[in-house]
Amino acid sequence: MHRNLVRTLICLGAAALLTALATACGSSDDETDATTMSGKLRSETSPQVELAVADYRTYLEENTALLVANTKPFVAAVVAGDVGAAKARYAAARIPYERIEPVAESFGSLDPRIDARENDVPANQFQGFHRIEKALWEEGSTKGMAPVAKQLQADVEELAAKVKTVDLQAVQIANGANELLGEVSASKITGEEERYSHIDLVDFEANVEGSLAAFEAVKGLLDESDPGLSGEIEADFKMVSNSLEPYRTPDGFVSYTELTKADTKKLAVAIDTLAEKLSQVPAAIVSSEHQ
Repeated sequence: MHRNLVRTLICLGAAALLTALATACGSSDDETDATTMSGKLRSETSPQVELAVADYRTYLEENTALLVANTKPFVAAVVAGDVGAAKARYAAARIPYERIEPVAESFGSLDPRIDARENDVPANQFQGFHRIEKALWEEGSTKGMAPVAKQLQADVEELAAKVKTVDLQAVQIANGANELLGEVSASKITGEEERYSHIDLVDFEANVEGSLAAFEAVKGLLDESDPGLSGEIEADFKMVSNSLEPYRTPDGFVSYTELTKADTKKLAVAIDTLAEKLSQVPAAIVSSEHQ
């Protein structure tokens, strides 16, 4: 859906801008084209670049496999008409998806089918996680949701298959780290992402975890060009993680409705501080090839 593309383009440097545009314009409903940019990062066979891509690909595949596995019991509960069990299994299915959201968004219509919010698509196309979320928490029923749940399972399985062959580049991965924080600023902080279940902090943490994984994949490249920035980003990730701790419970997090405006402002400041520094990473790792 590229909900945060405009925000991302504003934040990123020139080199990253070319990458983000290529990703957005090259996507189709059935496949993701290779990201291209003028002046590629080192060479495609650079050991450092290959390691960064391989590490992140492993993370993607692990999380799409977990997404498929965690969605199955959720779907089974919906099909069985068990509202309580479906509610209890909803968050676990959401977590791995939120960790890899920028990659999922690159597959054209697949992301809207899985993750569109009610106002993101025409009413007759509203399906996936959030359609079921609305049925469970607002309607208190699974009536009519069995076909939606079965399609959701098919869609996450399709996503898992596509991830295995998606073309990745190091700069693209660095862009994704920042895009995940854009997801937090655009929809988690406002509470609109999980507007019925109010598990926004679960999604918040998953986006941050995914951003950290993307950053860690390219950190070796950044360490060569700007070790100071690399250290600052690591510290800011810890700051963001610590900012979530007051809201953690044994089962996850408190309902987002329990947070005050002061609470959400504090979280937003932490995220924005980290995002500003992450936005410098794509240009930094590109410039390292000229040093």
